[in-house]
Amino acid sequence: MKPDQPDQPEPADQAMQAQPPSFIRFPAEPGQRPCPPGVIPADLLFQGNREVLIGHNSETYRLRITKNGKLILTK
Repeated sequence: MKPDQPDQPEPADQAMQAQPPSFIRFPAEPGQRPCPPGVIPADLLFQGNREVLIGHNSETYRLRITKNGKLILTK
């Protein structure tokens, strides 16, 4: 008979715990409204930059933030 061993997670359980969730939700800062599910916050998308390039259907699009804080998408 084997001595009692503490419960150890199965390797598959460890892998599941180590993987990030399929989506990331950050808590809203005070004074900001939380984003509804499925919405990517612009701060997360731009990561401090003023523009990002987006590839779609073999085309490259540029999404940028204007001086007035608006978003413009160009091909």
